[in-house]
Amino acid sequence: MGDFMTAAAPNWLDQRWTVNLSTLFTELPLVERPAAAAAAGFDAAEIWWTLDGPTPPQSELDALRRAFTDAGVQLTGLNFDAGNMAAGSKGLLSRPEDSQQFRDNIAVAVGLADSLGCKALNALYGNRVEGLDLAVQDALALENLALAAHATHAIGGILLVEALNAPEAPQYGLLSSKDAVSVVDAVNEATGLGNTYFLCDLYHLARNGEDLPQVIDTYADRIGHVQIADSPQRNQPGTGELDFAALLGRLDAVGYGGYIGLEYKPAAGVASVDTLGWLPRGLRGSARS
Repeated sequence: MGDFMTAAAPNWLDQRWTVNLSTLFTELPLVERPAAAAAAGFDAAEIWWTLDGPTPPQSELDALRRAFTDAGVQLTGLNFDAGNMAAGSKGLLSRPEDSQQFRDNIAVAVGLADSLGCKALNALYGNRVEGLDLAVQDALALENLALAAHATHAIGGILLVEALNAPEAPQYGLLSSKDAVSVVDAVNEATGLGNTYFLCDLYHLARNGEDLPQVIDTYADRIGHVQIADSPQRNQPGTGELDFAALLGRLDAVGYGGYIGLEYKPAAGVASVDTLGWLPRGLRGSARS
């Protein structure tokens, strides 16, 4: 998987990497993953909400907080509770039956993020509810996202909204960059805060057949975070079809200076640490001189 890293070096040297501990190092319990990331050379990580429901016991929150601080790893991104993702849930906030669960989680997730200096929280929209008017679902989503935007703004943070891909999540409410950015704009208009941004997940957009350079150019001013995995298998860069040298160069050209989240999954039977050969250890830390 070789030479693309060398070709991309001027752009990749400027990246700030954050490793997603809900897709990598999953061989270990969640509280052991920050230390594993640190041992692999990372000093920044992001996670999905995989705790015990929207309002987990304080002891569970404290244990996760200690895991990050003891490992010296900065939490850079946190998802709000999205329901039982293993069972197919893709978010709660647009679904009337699940709305209260999302609302119950807002203060807890924002509080955890704030305690660890994390300033970016991602809110998955949710699968469509069959038989319910789409306008009702979208109005509820806007109301809940506005609540999350206000709570996130109170800690000086940003709220992220992302599109997923239709092959894997056909019932999800936002299946294109245009869909997601429309919601971003609606939330910012409703709140007047301007702290809601597009989570540009290059894997999901690629699986949807989008023109990735065009997405980056069109929505450069709305991109609040970027996540990557190669397509179509969602493994590490260099294993699929995406030209990361060109894509990260394009992000650099439009002025994106945030983190790049490694949200890829190891192939079956492969240890997470064995997927990292594409990224030299000396480049894994988030600080750049």
